[in-house]
Amino acid sequence: MSDAFLRLIAASLRGEDFTLVDVGCSGGIEEAWRAFGERFRGIGFDASVSECRRLAELETNPKVRYVPGFVDVPADHPFAARASKDDWLAGKSLFDRSSAGWSVELREKRLAAAAESEKFKHNLWQNTELADPDKPVSAPRVLAEQGYDVVDFLKIDVDGPDFRILNSFDRLFDTTAILGVRLEVSLVGGADGASNTFHNTDRFMREHGYALFRLDNRTYSMRALPARFVYDMPAQTVNGRIFQAEAHYMRDLAASEQRDYVASLSDDKLLKALAILSVWDLPDSAAEILLAYRERLAKVLDVDAALDLLAAQSQPGSPAPLSYRDYMALFAADSPQFFTPPMAPRPTLGQRISAAWHALSDRTYIASFNKGLKKRA
Repeated sequence: MSDAFLRLIAASLRGEDFTLVDVGCSGGIEEAWRAFGERFRGIGFDASVSECRRLAELETNPKVRYVPGFVDVPADHPFAARASKDDWLAGKSLFDRSSAGWSVELREKRLAAAAESEKFKHNLWQNTELADPDKPVSAPRVLAEQGYDVVDFLKIDVDGPDFRILNSFDRLFDTTAILGVRLEVSLVGGADGASNTFHNTDRFMREHGYALFRLDNRTYSMRALPARFVYDMPAQTVNGRIFQAEAHYMRDLAASEQRDYVASLSDDKLLKALAILSVWDLPDSAAEILLAYRERLAKVLDVDAALDLLAAQSQPGSPAPLSYRDYMALFAADSPQFFTPPMAPRPTLGQRISAAWHALSDRTYIASFNKGLKKRA
């Protein structure tokens, strides 16, 4: 995806940075956010000490730092009394039954002495140098110590107690005005209100005023009949049982009932919300906010240029994407371009026989023609 829209947003910011918190940052912070350049700052947490060290050595932005540790809800948090540290075992049990779990078992012994980077490549982060699990880290406490009074984007993906960690951020959703949240959610588990399952995560987010904007499912085949892996590592497969998903949450800022909340946001905050939606490949939702607050945003942003870039994002692969105005006019004309062409009907038996006959006739004709050419030669 082109980063032109993000660069336009970054250049339009008046004084705020784009601030990201990544819980489970192994592999690095998503590259798209780097388009903010000097306007980007972030903090990553991961249980792998060696991975945090590697990322810190590669980091070139002084505003980005990495904290090793098992992130968990503080012991004095109300949720800690409700939840068990083993509430993720249902997911682990299913993973062990999957072809990915089998693949991990096959590789584990062979890669025992491999480099840390190789272990991560094969999804064996548990076999790297890990932090002390008996000394958990409170992400909100670290953020307070580091002066993170504003957070724009929160990502949690730790392969287990994600819901526990999410609950530790409950007081920060309003105080830091978190705009977008991307969560790994589990689609297996029980009905307990504290279990690490999607229905609990979704309820939590909606209670805090967020709407689900996108859900990317992950399927895992069972070891009884393995399917091809999606990536070059033992994880999700091209088909199989639905197991996890990436859930993307944001406040529905274009909705009329959110007008008062949007009024409380700075212009920079509103611009950053547009950037998040573009990164999520939701240019339509970004355009909706631009149109709803055109007059306000026109003071800090070239709205027409922004709309043209979003329209281009809606036309992937086009060598000459239409402008926003022309794109909308095409839709208003009820253009067939916006509809999937109907599938051709299956040929009848008679049509198949006729096609076969003509194919045979053509071969006979070509053979006769070639034979005539040889005689004349």
